[in-house]
Amino acid sequence: MDVTDEVAAQFTSPFDELYGLRVTSASVDRVTAQVPLEPKHMQPYGIVHGGVYAAMIEATCSIGGSVWAVTNDAGLGAMGVSNHTDFLRSARAGTLTVIATRVQSGGTLQLWQADVMDEAGAPLAHGVVRLMNVKEKAG
Repeated sequence: MDVTDEVAAQFTSPFDELYGLRVTSASVDRVTAQVPLEPKHMQPYGIVHGGVYAAMIEATCSIGGSVWAVTNDAGLGAMGVSNHTDFLRSARAGTLTVIATRVQSGGTLQLWQADVMDEAGAPLAHGVVRLMNVKEKAG
């Protein structure tokens, strides 16, 4: 079940906009997104900063977890409580793609995993994110 851009945008943060994350599809089981690389994404060595990979993984897993939580009456969304990202290969240019998939979900916690790839489909990073379902608004 795909959700509308409006629903996915509800769970995209201003920080995601800052580094250029564009959600291309979102459902209760899978989220895909892209980031076109710019100089702002690079570390001094001319390769993508690892924080970009970690942010892409965190964002897409959180968006998927939030869509799942809302759809399944498990809360108002989901937020990360753990992000383990492994860096596999570097990139210098192009557009990065991330695919996040749901591994497990329940009333309190969810587990998602995500893979970041370059334009040729080569793996750049892999991450696992544990999410907590958010039951009420902070405040």
